Amino acid sequence: MTINSQKRSFGRGAKVSLFTLGTMRATDSLEKMYSIIKNAYYVGINHIETAPSYGDAESLIGNSIKKLAIEENIKEKNWVITSKVLPKGDFDFLKNNFKKSLKKLNREKINNLAIHGLNLKKHLDWVLAGEGKKFISWILEKELVDQVGFSSHGSYSLIKDAINCEVFTFCSLHLHYLDQSKIALAEEAIKKGMGVLAISPADKGGRLYSPSDILIEASKPFHPLELAYRFLLAKGITTLSLGATNKKDFEFAHKLRNSFEELTKLEKSALNKIEEVSNERLNSTKCQQCRSCIPCPNEVPIPEILRLRNISIGYGQLEFSKERYNLIGKAGHWWEEKNSSFCQECNECVPRCPSKLDIPNLLKETHNLLIENPTKRLWG
Repeated sequence: MTINSQKRSFGRGAKVSLFTLGTMRATDSLEKMYSIIKNAYYVGINHIETAPSYGDAESLIGNSIKKLAIEENIKEKNWVITSKVLPKGDFDFLKNNFKKSLKKLNREKINNLAIHGLNLKKHLDWVLAGEGKKFISWILEKELVDQVGFSSHGSYSLIKDAINCEVFTFCSLHLHYLDQSKIALAEEAIKKGMGVLAISPADKGGRLYSPSDILIEASKPFHPLELAYRFLLAKGITTLSLGATNKKDFEFAHKLRNSFEELTKLEKSALNKIEEVSNERLNSTKCQQCRSCIPCPNEVPIPEILRLRNISIGYGQLEFSKERYNLIGKAGHWWEEKNSSFCQECNECVPRCPSKLDIPNLLKETHNLLIENPTKRLWG
């Protein structure tokens, strides 16, 4: 059975569905992976994202796709596969590991390969002049992938450089309704003809699958997650990753599988209502995320911390904000390394703030609101 769902051009590769199945959370067993991929297919998803660092995900995907071809007559060619490599290692190491990935996935080639975690300048240098350049040239020359892209948790300027380096034709970025700081970068990439994947808008975008009463009320008649998805799709973001663990997680992916049109008046009204409520709750203390306050002499990531304050107070997503805040300093280059406690109250940021916020006091308040026992990333 062919499922009718909108497909969008993804860089120079095969067209992909508006939602992408992320497989990080489906690695418990072959039965679990098989069920998740089967459910994805029947809601119109054709794009699967994985990585060697996601435990046994690649072999589970390979075996599940083979099993689906036999039991459900879902042809293997129907799937678009994106895997990843970390920006480290020499050419032989990379080549051998990539061949292992192909073997696990039961494929002679894959559609897309992302340089995973292009978070530091040295990672981009590795791509442009190091062993990474040699590896990328080899896989493209051997036609083992259709295209190469990158994923990044790095700075605005680093991502901009990566978009414009002419090596990549797609990118995976943190693009969220509650964190729109990278939207302009996504739009720049789209103008260049690149594919753009939004990383985890349901979870990293504010844990919107578990919205606060504040968000639920303000979003009516929509679910907050549905609105967040529509916001991104209407912006032209190619595809949104979905880390499903059960059939229910596909509810909005199925409902919105063809929803690529502009926002409706009702959707715009609901989004405006969310902002009105947020502004009212934060009053005159809302950080506008203009980033005029940085650089901080003590390397405190002021905008990121005050964004978590906005989300916890303005939108009521306190548990999400606590989780992210307590991950600071525990995830290496995948997330911020210093929290509010590193603020020395030098006040250099204060005169630079157009909103005239008392930033040192807001940082202290945020720390006291969010600090708990530290957590760690799901996968390194």
